[in-house]
Amino acid sequence: MNCVFVQIRCKPATAYKVAEAIALREIHSELYSTSGEYDLLVKLYIPKDKDVGLYINDNLLDIEGIERTLTTLTFRTF
Repeated sequence: MNCVFVQIRCKPATAYKVAEAIALREIHSELYSTSGEYDLLVKLYIPKDKDVGLYINDNLLDIEGIERTLTTLTFRTF
């Protein structure tokens, strides 16, 4: 499994709806509301045989209210 963090900027007044939609899909390991430039932080474990970009596009980015994302890939756990 590949661990990926996705920061999500939501359209105004949609952060709770976006978070609920993510939670209902059960694709995340952890989901947090954050302050600053982005509204939500999602930790995902993506199967090694899946393309990271396609997985995120197919499972996350079609949620209504998402304005922008920033994905951080991880490479090794110590």
